[in-house]
Amino acid sequence: MINNVQDTLRLKKYLFIDGKKVEADRYTDLLSPYSGEKIAEIAMADEKLVKEAISVADKAYPKIAGMPAFERAAILERVVALLTERADEAARILALECAKPLTFAKAEVSRTIETYKFAAEEAKRIHGETIPFDASPGGVGRIGYTVRKPIGVIGAITPFNFPLNLVAHKVGPAIASGNSVVLKPASQTPLSALFIAELFQEAGLPDGVLNVVTGSGSVVGEALIHDDRVQMITFTGSPAVGIGIRNKAGLKKTTLELGSNAAVIVDKNIEIDRIVDRCVMGAFSNQGQVCISLQRIYAHEDVYEELVGKLVTATKQLKIGDPLDPETHISALISKNETERAVSWIQEAKQQGAVVLAGGQTEDGILQPTILTNVHPTLKVSCQEVFAPIVIVNKVSSVEEAIEYVNDSRYGLQAGIYTENINQALTAANQLEVGAVLINDIPTFRVDHMPYGGVKESGTGREGIKYAIEEMTEMKLIVWNQNL
Repeated sequence: MINNVQDTLRLKKYLFIDGKKVEADRYTDLLSPYSGEKIAEIAMADEKLVKEAISVADKAYPKIAGMPAFERAAILERVVALLTERADEAARILALECAKPLTFAKAEVSRTIETYKFAAEEAKRIHGETIPFDASPGGVGRIGYTVRKPIGVIGAITPFNFPLNLVAHKVGPAIASGNSVVLKPASQTPLSALFIAELFQEAGLPDGVLNVVTGSGSVVGEALIHDDRVQMITFTGSPAVGIGIRNKAGLKKTTLELGSNAAVIVDKNIEIDRIVDRCVMGAFSNQGQVCISLQRIYAHEDVYEELVGKLVTATKQLKIGDPLDPETHISALISKNETERAVSWIQEAKQQGAVVLAGGQTEDGILQPTILTNVHPTLKVSCQEVFAPIVIVNKVSSVEEAIEYVNDSRYGLQAGIYTENINQALTAANQLEVGAVLINDIPTFRVDHMPYGGVKESGTGREGIKYAIEEMTEMKLIVWNQNL
């Protein structure tokens, strides 16, 4: 068990292929985003090792595909039990590798446990339907039904921001539905992926069904995309990379969970005290490195001043510091480059007339949680995905005006509206161009069994265990002719 940072300095992490630790020719140092200290040495796979992992997964596929549903469910249940026992260790790994404050790391572990639990339950609920063939004259005397079959080897590519739970959203439904997996975790967060692979092995998953290949996206990701034995790519990350995957994938199935600049509308007559803490959490949890992080707030002019004042007061109370400190709310972004980028976007906004009411600077290398007002919609902090602890608050005269601002975006993942007017809520639900509308909540809401995905450049397909299983299976029709 990892007890402190010094313990991790001795760790050399190998690839996990066919249930074994596999060495690579090259390793790289993994550094703490917070302290810059070396955490571990990580294997960097070459194309040959990636193809070996694919071969192993291809060979193991018939074994998991032929396993009864109750056995697949039992393996997932054992993973739930093992992860529950080692929850504190898992949270500490997250805090170390991605500087996630311990409070939020523990919350991610809890969600991951729940996600695998949902996967275990859904493994027993994969079914088709009967077809009324006699609805057509040509179908009289025939009966038919559909079944759902696994598709084969799935290439899973996951990001750094929720390295344990977003792995679960790909690995959980893949195994529940009888597929094998080659997992490529983000370069900064391989430890949690290797950790969960070892738990699956301990839980009795057959060797080769889950393989973890660490390394660069240009090597590992490209090999997964181009290999004909990989039947599906499930990816969470940037729109640029996701669009590239879609263009190269050919007839492979793809599920792409991409970017966002999620917004909430605050209508008049809303009791501001009831929503301030929720908005602060949505904007700044995990340093804003959340696909559905609250990035844009459009507040009715009747409540704008009160909302801004109370947001600033609450934001200035957040504690900045070491992610391993249980009292910390905000820690380092995933890299210095990302911090510098975010600061440059703030500076650009200031030069174009935006007002910084909180934050805007770094403190011991950590970007302070930042509130901007009077932000033009063409500025990067508004129209691009900021992925940092930055939120803009702009004044509007009506919900209709706010809806236009929300929709004026290349993204469309989730959006929220706070309103006491049912007609305004229904209008927003109908007109907002997003994958999900949250009424009387922020867009940062997600539970792990709901359908999750977006429109526009926010991606294609849906996650959420049941919906991911639909993506990871194919429908087969069986027709019986009774006329013989």
